[in-house]
Amino acid sequence: MSEFTTGKLAKLTGISIRTLQYYDKRALLKPSKIGEGGRRIYTETDLSKLKLILLLKGLGLSLKAIAEILESKNSIVILKLLLEQQQKILKDSIDDSKAQLKTVEELYRNLPQINQVSIKTIDDIEDIMNNKKGLKKVHLKMILYGLLIDVLEYGTLALGIFKRVWWPFFGSMILVIIGAIFLTRFYFQKTNYICPNCNSEFKPSIKEAFWASHNFRARKLTCPVCGKKDYCIEVYDNGDSASW
Repeated sequence: MSEFTTGKLAKLTGISIRTLQYYDKRALLKPSKIGEGGRRIYTETDLSKLKLILLLKGLGLSLKAIAEILESKNSIVILKLLLEQQQKILKDSIDDSKAQLKTVEELYRNLPQINQVSIKTIDDIEDIMNNKKGLKKVHLKMILYGLLIDVLEYGTLALGIFKRVWWPFFGSMILVIIGAIFLTRFYFQKTNYICPNCNSEFKPSIKEAFWASHNFRARKLTCPVCGKKDYCIEVYDNGDSASW
């Protein structure tokens, strides 16, 4: 039967010599014999026992629980009970992790894409998430009403082209213009902007906002507080912010 020194056994199992010495001190794994000069000598049986200890430790069992298993005559029963308990702990941990992941994903989706908004309390997080949801509803309404206007415009245009009946088209253009004015006013009434320089939230005039250069999340506006012109973040107007 092969024999191993402390160093050799540690190398075979990928643990430190100090860990082996600690297991010896805890009476979890004692060497089969002591050689000349007090050298600890381990056997293949000790190696197998150590592999079991490391397996159980890797499953999350404490050294105390492992010792109970190794010392008991009913080790299979104890192992089963401990594994059932550990299984429940791991399932609860997985459920918690899934809930945390869901929260992280939702928070990530609702955070601003640029970093001008400061966060100091949990209320700030909730405000940001509610703000993004409100802004999303505004965008969805704009898309829906815009599609209805497009259907009206192109439908009456097709009627004019194929049926030579043009009065519905000209009548619809009046409705399209009225609808466009309504949508524009609705959009800018429901949105404010945050200055990237002084972090002030403000509502520009419809004229300024309409003609300003913009992208999906910001418009180039002049801040009424600091007077600087820059791309300002679009946010939902929940009625609590200052209006300029």
